Amino acid sequence: MDRATEHAEYGERPGPSETGGREATGRTGTDDGTALELLVHGVGGTTPERMLDDPRTVRVTGDDTAAVFRRIDDADAEARPADHRGGPVPEAYVWCNLTSGNGSRALWLLLLPFMVVNLAHWMRPTARHGRRTIRLHGLLVRLTGLTLTVLLVAAACEVALDLTAWQCAGTRACAEAHTWLGFLSPDLSHHGWWSSPGRRLALAAVVPTALTVLLWYLSHRTWSAYESQRPMDHAEVRPTEDDVEPVALGRPGFWYGRRLVARLRAAHTAAG
Repeated sequence: MDRATEHAEYGERPGPSETGGREATGRTGTDDGTALELLVHGVGGTTPERMLDDPRTVRVTGDDTAAVFRRIDDADAEARPADHRGGPVPEAYVWCNLTSGNGSRALWLLLLPFMVVNLAHWMRPTARHGRRTIRLHGLLVRLTGLTLTVLLVAAACEVALDLTAWQCAGTRACAEAHTWLGFLSPDLSHHGWWSSPGRRLALAAVVPTALTVLLWYLSHRTWSAYESQRPMDHAEVRPTEDDVEPVALGRPGFWYGRRLVARLRAAHTAAG
């Protein structure tokens, strides 16, 4: 994305039959005048060789999870702009491995509300001469994300500690209707060791604690797999003459959030 300009012209064209969708294309240009055409396969996935219609391809950026490929003959297209005046240089973005993996990946749905908050942060319109406003916006968005963590853990506390351990286990009729709570009920367990209110609440606190640990684990997995990948060695995008901040996606370090995300994860874990 660091080679792309802010304005792009997009279109669509049908992809191979096995993609299970449509193959989107986008055209843009580089600073040296070389036009680029980005090919993106559908949900079914396909190979870069088929997308580029060439058996000889090379990865120009990315990793085993998602990457951008070119034909071998176009790998150094920026160094030979005169050879590509007749048309754009095609690039194939292969992202099928982002949706593959074991069943535990479904747990990432717990992070969906936080993803929406992240989108709210990056969808802020471009501001002119408003550094304080930008910082205030970022602060409010992060506080909103922190509130989501508190609400999620508090909901687990409400169900586990209040409704289950305190009210249901402390009421004979409810404990009889839910026999698995018998050892927590003073009447059914004949005032057993776990039937005292303090011990019931301490045992029920395992549920929100486990939820907090699960959120930390999922965040750590995404952090180690994606946020910790160092960007390619490119010069930082400078502000324009109008003092408008550069497009975020155009920054080489946009996806590198090792320090920032680690601090945010620690803050959310402490709040939980």
